[in-house]
Amino acid sequence: MPRYFTLSEARQHLPALDSGIREAIAAKKVLEAAERDRRELTERVMMVGGVSLDREKAIDARNKRESSAAALKRVFEHFEEVGCVIKDLDIGLIDFPALYRGREVYLCWQLGEPDIAFWHAVEEGFAGRQPIDRDFLRECG
Repeated sequence: MPRYFTLSEARQHLPALDSGIREAIAAKKVLEAAERDRRELTERVMMVGGVSLDREKAIDARNKRESSAAALKRVFEHFEEVGCVIKDLDIGLIDFPALYRGREVYLCWQLGEPDIAFWHAVEEGFAGRQPIDRDFLRECG
């Protein structure tokens, strides 16, 4: 059963989640670069054999891949413990399950936004974001 947030509860988590999502985005970039290096190295080995293999570069790429994957795992585990969901890591989009008018919705926050100012129905996603208004605040504040 998911945890449901009030707007004030979700807001309390924003500073740590802002930091966490930034860490995850950075780790993802390192992971992607290390994967590119690994692929290039593998292609080079297949084309010319292992004679010209740069072992240090291979070990460095592996270490970067492993450490960035571990960092991503830690961040995702933290978000899971909090009870929110990373919807899009590339843009830093996070949803917090909430109840509004008896149905599950998401409080929606994107990296760079100063506050949680939008919500959307579960089935509508980001495109269906609506501003948090007085009615919403009365029920979910």
